[in-house]
Amino acid sequence: MTNSNRRYNITTFGCQMNKADSERMAGILETMGYDFTEDPNDASIIVYNTCSIRDNAEQKVYSYLGKQAKRKHKEGDLTLVVAGCVAQQEGEQLLRRVPEIDLIMGPQHANRLDSLLDQVFAGNQIVATEPVHIFEDITKPRRESSVSAWVNIIYGCNERCSYCVVPNTRGVEQSRTPEAIKGEIEELARQGYKEITLLGQNIDAYGRDLPGTTETGRHKHTLTDLLYFIHDVEGIERIRFATSHPRYFTERLIKACHELPKVCEHFHIPFQSGDNEVLKAMKRGYTHERYRDIINKIRGYMPHAAISADAIVGFPGETEEQFENTLRLVEDIGFDQLNTAAYSPRPQTPAAEWENQLSEEVKGDRLARLNHLVSVKAAERSQRYLGNIEQVLVEDVNPKDATQVVGRTDGNRLTFFAGDINELKGKIVPVKITQVRAFSLTGEALTLVEA
Repeated sequence: MTNSNRRYNITTFGCQMNKADSERMAGILETMGYDFTEDPNDASIIVYNTCSIRDNAEQKVYSYLGKQAKRKHKEGDLTLVVAGCVAQQEGEQLLRRVPEIDLIMGPQHANRLDSLLDQVFAGNQIVATEPVHIFEDITKPRRESSVSAWVNIIYGCNERCSYCVVPNTRGVEQSRTPEAIKGEIEELARQGYKEITLLGQNIDAYGRDLPGTTETGRHKHTLTDLLYFIHDVEGIERIRFATSHPRYFTERLIKACHELPKVCEHFHIPFQSGDNEVLKAMKRGYTHERYRDIINKIRGYMPHAAISADAIVGFPGETEEQFENTLRLVEDIGFDQLNTAAYSPRPQTPAAEWENQLSEEVKGDRLARLNHLVSVKAAERSQRYLGNIEQVLVEDVNPKDATQVVGRTDGNRLTFFAGDINELKGKIVPVKITQVRAFSLTGEALTLVEA
């Protein structure tokens, strides 16, 4: 089977890793001669790049698939692809639920989309979820931004958090070589990109699987070493990385971020809970005291650094007192942003089988209380920007006001100001902040003389 309609649509759920995978799949499809369309009903190839971290995202995928399965019965000329973590988690079971799917492929197979589709077009229904070694990626992504780009540096995860499906869906850790990473960044610089974000499920675990040790006995390749290695790429003005794990976040890494001017003073380090017993049940491998020490060290080197994190409420067995320890941690640290979620039992995870599950009412109440505190603390943190001159990398036009552009500060705060996107896109502009909100800023652009 081949498609006479040469248009594709990709819907992406979940994390930055999924977004990066979608960009690569889009690049493959365009190399195959397909054009992107924003309307799924106008596409002959539809890809759902799925996330299984939360049940609501998983159920949304099934809803979308149901609608397109009906369309496929009517029109025929439609290829349905399910990629990502739900595909890896469910495998052939997806076909039992939605037999109209043509291709099921786990995250490790994203770079093989073209060869897998060739098998589909030959009349086969394909399930590609077997573990593979990820060879160096030579695909050309279709980047969603022309200013900022994702760069995967480590795939998979070796942690075994009791609530998380990622090790089952993304496989074991596989680090790319420093040379391959730098080569991709150099190519991005040649294309005019100004900012890169290094990606990994546990990015500060980078290099543990690569060979070699130093004279002092540590791994030869670490995230710290990689930052020094890539820092001199000409044309790249900002470097970010996510997501960090407190277990591996070292003072040596903090010092590097302080010393290297291109590395942004923004750190995303999930803590998940502020209670040690809950952290132990989650199998996170650290205490809240250890987490606080990391943040204190960051602020010791970089007092104005922006800190963001993830937190889960309503974990099985969590008491009111234990939840209040999470509130206390948020109150004490004062995060610039916090991604929050009520615990959602996921298949193939130990915590999903425990009998001490909390009610949806309790989880909902705790989530609402945490979110309120997060907004209050973020608004307080924003006050430090008022009247400051911030360096803003302009990314795009403000979708709600065509007279304004939007970009991000070094600390990853969205910032809006009046300007012409045609003149400013991709430039770092000094902006005096005149209005602050919990999660964004507004300001006035200054000339270099005024700045």
